[in-house]
Amino acid sequence: MKNFLAKIKFPAFLEDIRLRYAAGFMVVLAVLVVIIASFIKPGLALLMLLALLGLVVSVFYGLVTISNNTNKYISNLAYRIKRGEQEALIKMPVGILLYDKDLTVEWANPYLQQYFDDTELLGQKLGDIDADLGKLVADNLDTNTLQTIRWADHDFEMIIQKSIGVVYLMDITRYAKIEARAENERVVIGQIFLDNYDEITQTLDDQTVTNLNSYVTNQLSDWANDYGMFVKRIANDRFLMVAYVQALQQVEADKFKILDTIRVETSKQNYPLTLSVGIAYGDSDLARLAITSQSNLDLALGRGGDQVVVRAKGEQARFYGGKTNPMAKRTRVRARMISQALQELFKQTDKIFVVGHQRPDMDAVGAALGIRRIAQMNGKECYVVINPEQLHSDVERLMGRVGQDPEIANAIVTPEAALAQATSQSLLVMVDHSKPSITTAPQLYDRLAARTVIIDHHRRGEEFPENPMLVYIEPYASSTCELITEMFEYQPTNTNGVSKLEATAMLAGITVDTKSFSLRTGTRTFDAASYLRSVGADGLLAQNLLKESVESYIQKNHLIDSVEMISDNMALCIGEESTPYDPVIAAQAADTLLSLSGIDASFVITRRPDSRVGISARSLGDINVQVIMEQLGGGGHLSNAATQIEGQSVAQVKAKLMDTIKNVEAQD
Repeated sequence: MKNFLAKIKFPAFLEDIRLRYAAGFMVVLAVLVVIIASFIKPGLALLMLLALLGLVVSVFYGLVTISNNTNKYISNLAYRIKRGEQEALIKMPVGILLYDKDLTVEWANPYLQQYFDDTELLGQKLGDIDADLGKLVADNLDTNTLQTIRWADHDFEMIIQKSIGVVYLMDITRYAKIEARAENERVVIGQIFLDNYDEITQTLDDQTVTNLNSYVTNQLSDWANDYGMFVKRIANDRFLMVAYVQALQQVEADKFKILDTIRVETSKQNYPLTLSVGIAYGDSDLARLAITSQSNLDLALGRGGDQVVVRAKGEQARFYGGKTNPMAKRTRVRARMISQALQELFKQTDKIFVVGHQRPDMDAVGAALGIRRIAQMNGKECYVVINPEQLHSDVERLMGRVGQDPEIANAIVTPEAALAQATSQSLLVMVDHSKPSITTAPQLYDRLAARTVIIDHHRRGEEFPENPMLVYIEPYASSTCELITEMFEYQPTNTNGVSKLEATAMLAGITVDTKSFSLRTGTRTFDAASYLRSVGADGLLAQNLLKESVESYIQKNHLIDSVEMISDNMALCIGEESTPYDPVIAAQAADTLLSLSGIDASFVITRRPDSRVGISARSLGDINVQVIMEQLGGGGHLSNAATQIEGQSVAQVKAKLMDTIKNVEAQD
């Protein structure tokens, strides 16, 4: 039994109870033995009784000793616990502040007192003692979750227990500095591309090319050294950049002035060279960083070059530069390569659908008809997707002419009909736009997103199909019709060529986008127009198609009557809140304003038929309206851009436009 009791495990504070129980058990057992012995041998029983008395005295003394020791232990332990609580409350490295319902300080531990120096805290309102801390506490009274705050040049983790009126502040400045250092030392990878290097150097002698290479390399090296970055030339027209985030932040604060420096200095030597840069950071995988930087460089080039695209993992891209008109860099070799690639894609598809943007203009419809003809020349079935409820008067007149041509008319389908006919092997060609959100047939795009071709002349934006099969974006071209016209030269010649109506529609598309060949034109523009005239384009018919209706003319002039100058060289027109205006009328009004003396940029704000508020922006090239529209969620060209805003009034959009213009001017 004794061994059994010895094996019983009790908590430390119950050890004396176990001993008392064992001692009592032994005494009872001894008494039973004495009683039994008294019946057998009385003398022995007397001796055993004396021994029992001695045992009882010993046990009693032992129990008293054990009890005293236990009480002493418990008392000492309680004292140590209480003292530990007090010491922790006073000396632990966590600030503790007690307050009442009026945020008056009732008590603060010494650790927190050090942040107030010798300022008396008790009985003072927290806001009077320190306005910043008072506001932080007042703003987070009902939060009841851990917050990271910045106060008194320190970083703290703060939590408030409103029910008992306590604020806990843990100083994490040391860890915040470590985190900031780790953030600042994240790797940045950039790729620098000389946009027009090949075009410029092909006409220069070897000595001049050598001098140009030396100048660019020295400028980039000096620029990199100034910011603690590494730049290495890896090809004649390409450099690799490696840096830390801290250096990138400094370069961004300087707005990448290196772009302006190289462009201006090389222009003085009659060979204007521009740079495009793609920069990526925020990913620990260097391979992915390199891929992302190349993607950002492609985005910069797709927007016309002479600019920088910076993007962190999971964040929106940031754009710098892009202040100049894109230089024509495309060659007929590229047009031929795109034509051949398009023919190969046509061979791998059963049906082709061509779609323009919502409320298509003549350039979008003319380009769609051009792609349909190219598909016909390659023996493929092709349909032009048009929503009959989204047509302006000029496109309606064109559709009236198309209705007289059964071959073309049978190829015009609605978005619903196209969706019903599309198969997994069909191909979608997006013309005159690259944003899925503004396409005429969004459901068709969703079905054929993995089998998409993009042909456009607008600068590429952030919103872009994820994996298009072919991309032909040339922002320096006058129109999409110009790009597609160049492809006809490389199509099979044993088939029917461009019809008179198709050629006329494409010529009208070029005419619209160049404002009758007065803006954004180059030698290739006139070459395309000449080709279209040679295959039967009717200039008079094109002008008739583009004629304005009387109602449109009156609306346009009504908008122009509301013109106001928002700066020395910027004009603004605003339509009535309750009157919907066709976007084409707003665009025409913006174009007309540019013909007035002293106006370098124009903006027209109107309520659209779809209830959104639209802004049409135009410029003569000195003012980058694309940057302004991008900050408002739109995009376009440096000299031709637009945006649409939902859920706001015309007056609110005007205020937002004015603020955006001020911000852009301040950045410049």
